[in-house]
Amino acid sequence: MTDDGVPLAVREVGPSNAPLTVVFVHGFCLQMASFHFQRRELASRWGDNVRMVFYDQRGHGRSGLPAPKSCTIRRLGDDLESVLRVLVPRGNAVLVGHSMGGMTILAHAGRHPGQYGRRIVGVGLIASAAEGLSHTAIGEGLRNPALRVLRTAVHYAPRPAHHGRGAVKSLVGPVLQAASYGGQRVSPTLVRFSERMIHQTPVTTIVDFLRALEEHDETAALPTIAPLPSLVVCGDTDMLTPLVQSESMAAQLGSSGHNELILVRESGHLVQLEHPGIVNDGIDRLVRRSTPTLFAAIKQRLRDRTGL
Repeated sequence: MTDDGVPLAVREVGPSNAPLTVVFVHGFCLQMASFHFQRRELASRWGDNVRMVFYDQRGHGRSGLPAPKSCTIRRLGDDLESVLRVLVPRGNAVLVGHSMGGMTILAHAGRHPGQYGRRIVGVGLIASAAEGLSHTAIGEGLRNPALRVLRTAVHYAPRPAHHGRGAVKSLVGPVLQAASYGGQRVSPTLVRFSERMIHQTPVTTIVDFLRALEEHDETAALPTIAPLPSLVVCGDTDMLTPLVQSESMAAQLGSSGHNELILVRESGHLVQLEHPGIVNDGIDRLVRRSTPTLFAAIKQRLRDRTGL
């Protein structure tokens, strides 16, 4: 339960006493299921040494519907703090966010900077941005005047607006779907999987968070994250959070050996679904950079067990 009373659906993978927890934060109009390939593959890689926590952001998936005024990126940062407080009360954590989830992490860093370098030891930002979509070409499409009308309609006439969901889909759906994938051989099953998450997002969530996505600016939080091991990932054809934004974040996070920028060829906004192997390898390296002592101990135990 968040501080303002919104219930969040959470899934845990791995033992509660694992020495490290990785918390995954999903993006706009998605759900925790958008990290399906990460949950499946990384659980087999890490075993009982790393615990993973996934949750549906407010207004998404199985989590509760929030008040319109609470649909801000900063409020999502406070939600992340609630998740950490309840589910990661002790031990170190690495945070991995996709799209709006990365913005959520930056908002959390801005509001809770004392935790970075103390409890939070690494950060991954996948297809994300420190500044709002108004700074991108696709932001022009989201400033359609019809969306402003819908913002009003869903609150003053919620039932008709909900039945008019097709209007919202016709305005927002094509933007999100066009940005989702960049390759030519994307599985139709994968496309249906992501489209289902977009379709299941409540109309109020869609219109209330659009303004937050346009206007947010969490660049001031980047210096808080800069001393930590970090990962920035972007697809080369991502129209929603273009490469230039990832490059800007990576530059502000520094070019030392503990920071990594990955450009994924022939990939759109849902890079963690389209090219899971590349993203999984990057997250794995991030976790190992963040907790070198832990993985050194694991390697030593394996040597002792095998005699090699």
